[in-house]
Amino acid sequence: MLVWDDTETTRQLLCALLALLLFFVTAPGGRRWVARSPLLLLLLSPLPVLVPLLFPSAHSAVGFAQQAIRFLILASLLQSLVFVVFVSVWERIREPIPKIFLDVIGIALVGVALVTALWEAGVAAGELFAGSAVLTAVLGFALRDTLGNVAAGLAIHAENPFELNDWIQYDEHAEHVGRVIEINWRATKVITLDLAYVIIPNSQLAQASIRNFTKPDPWSRRSLFIVAPYEVPPQKVQSVILDALRGSFGVLDSPAPTVVTNDYTDRGIEYWVRLFTTEFGQRDRVDGMARDRIFYALARKGIRIPVSTHQVRLTQLAEVAETPRVTVIAERTRRLRSAGILGMLSQEHLERLASENDEQTYAADEQIIRQGEPGTSMFIITSGEVVVGVRPPEKERVQLSRLQVGDYFGEMSLMTGEPRSATVTAMVETRVFEVTRTAFREILEQQPGLLEKLGETIRRRFIEREEAVEGAGNQQLGETSSDILSRIKEFFGL
Repeated sequence: MLVWDDTETTRQLLCALLALLLFFVTAPGGRRWVARSPLLLLLLSPLPVLVPLLFPSAHSAVGFAQQAIRFLILASLLQSLVFVVFVSVWERIREPIPKIFLDVIGIALVGVALVTALWEAGVAAGELFAGSAVLTAVLGFALRDTLGNVAAGLAIHAENPFELNDWIQYDEHAEHVGRVIEINWRATKVITLDLAYVIIPNSQLAQASIRNFTKPDPWSRRSLFIVAPYEVPPQKVQSVILDALRGSFGVLDSPAPTVVTNDYTDRGIEYWVRLFTTEFGQRDRVDGMARDRIFYALARKGIRIPVSTHQVRLTQLAEVAETPRVTVIAERTRRLRSAGILGMLSQEHLERLASENDEQTYAADEQIIRQGEPGTSMFIITSGEVVVGVRPPEKERVQLSRLQVGDYFGEMSLMTGEPRSATVTAMVETRVFEVTRTAFREILEQQPGLLEKLGETIRRRFIEREEAVEGAGNQQLGETSSDILSRIKEFFGL
């Protein structure tokens, strides 16, 4: 009882192995998984040998096993050869073929191999085609819905309205938005913004109006509407908003945000803020942090967002207690005295700084100063926490330090007139007290000891920055305190 009794089967096996090896060698690195089907067919080819062993009394067992072996080997050979053409060759000059099409091709080749095996077994052509037609009709009726989904899946892949990881709106409902995680024979699977797992039949999806938020460009536009008082010129409001959006989470620099005057309302002038982001899955966070940035930026400029007004009749007005100016100055003076280097100032000088300068509030993750920009002031942290970072040319940003209440920054630009040497970002909501150059010059004239201390502080921070960025061997580290002191005196004309 020989199952493997001819050299033809052996030749087919060798050819199938060589074709599979050829595919492995020539296929692009990320596409070798396509070989799973022909490899599985080869691994299954020895199994028909068990049929005569399990059914020794059956006269046709040996013949059936032989034909089954030839069928499996032929199917593997055909798939490997066709995949070499469509994957190894075609995909090197054109775009990759979708998986569903490769699956269809693989199944079709299995059908070709089966028909060939039956033909070799002596099945008449008329019987073969008649049986195939009846079988096709029965399967088509039983699987009409499934086949409809398969056909729709093929159409989706052919038209390519979306791909994996694209964000789409899959029907007319605005809330039905999700990220595509799988496209298979029957359905397309998405994860919505609410992290819901949704399976959409391909037949339904093929008839729907699909909106792709990821293509043709990888970004999507977001719209915000901000209202500001009529008393503030529109161009000033627009400039503040655009500056606030710089560096905000998810907001792209290109395409750049835009702000236009949209309407005149009862509350004030309405501005239409348009920004672009690639963080579509976190669009709520993008919008929220942009609104936070805009609120704090307007507040620092003294621009209050108006609220809706209603006519109210009062029988008695309640007295509103305001904090006396002297109390505010006293509290600011106390904070300045605890701010490190300013602690050596006289009470008079501290009170002068407290009265001539104001505190400003910054949102979490908002940049207070930016590296390379001009600056004429230093800042003292009165609440919150900031991180100091610097970006060397053609390198990633380096974090230098974290500063807390009482610490100060920006002194180099204030004292020497140089552009900002680092970027300082608020870690949480942070209030800072800004000391301007005009107010500081008079103090330097009267307290030269402060000048020397600032010179040493600037030198130390300069060294720390250079060591973090370039290493201790940098030549600029040799600058002495007297050198920096001379630069400060020259800048202030002292």
